[in-house]
Amino acid sequence: MKRVLRSFFLIINYKTLIITILAVISTYFCDKYNLTARFPDMLVGVAIVFPVVFSISSAYTRRETALQRLSDFKGHAVAIYYATRDWTTNKDNNMPERARALVNALTRNMRDMFTRYHRHEWEKYEHEVYRLFSDLSKFSMELPKYGVQGSEMSRISQYISKMIIAFDNLKVIHAYRTPITLRAYSKVFIYIFPIIYGPYFAATAQDYSHGLEYVMPVLYSFILVSLDNIQDHLEHPFDEVGEDDIRIDEQDMVAVMH
Repeated sequence: MKRVLRSFFLIINYKTLIITILAVISTYFCDKYNLTARFPDMLVGVAIVFPVVFSISSAYTRRETALQRLSDFKGHAVAIYYATRDWTTNKDNNMPERARALVNALTRNMRDMFTRYHRHEWEKYEHEVYRLFSDLSKFSMELPKYGVQGSEMSRISQYISKMIIAFDNLKVIHAYRTPITLRAYSKVFIYIFPIIYGPYFAATAQDYSHGLEYVMPVLYSFILVSLDNIQDHLEHPFDEVGEDDIRIDEQDMVAVMH
């Protein structure tokens, strides 16, 4: 129940209340001064709902792709750890512990980077991630001293390369989102629609019992602003705010490395 309430208040927030109040005020004055109009209902679907649903679908697809890339990163990181643990003939070394520490540091910096929204905030973490990849590459070159063969070294190099590719894919998903112009268009219409449709709500008030004439502006406001809030939470899948966000946990990443 607690989780349901938390999810509810993520999509029903102060913006919902503000737009709802403005829509009710608009309807009240239009009804009071007999300003009525029968606007077409299909305008809501064509101008607002369709673009917002398209944006939500696009953001959800990006989130699913990010989960796949994160799995690629984790899978190859674990493979490198297993290689340092199992492929060496001389077991008298600390290579597995060093590999685990490097993966831990990489994951922690990725999390710190992706939870920042603006580029100038996460650039320093990006540089640190690439420095750690360089350390991981240098670290792998020590493995032949402990009996790892050339063909196995080639495979480890491929693991590191695929980790870098997975990270870069995650970075692209983090940096490039739903087109800004589409988001701006949707927000403008979502926030002004319940207000400018005051004459329409006033015109349909006669179809409802007394006291229920404000049901439609309230419903329209709640539905449209809630859709926009859902889009906002999916748009930034790494900020660890929404219920559907991706949570990058370095402890979970290294938990299987034992």
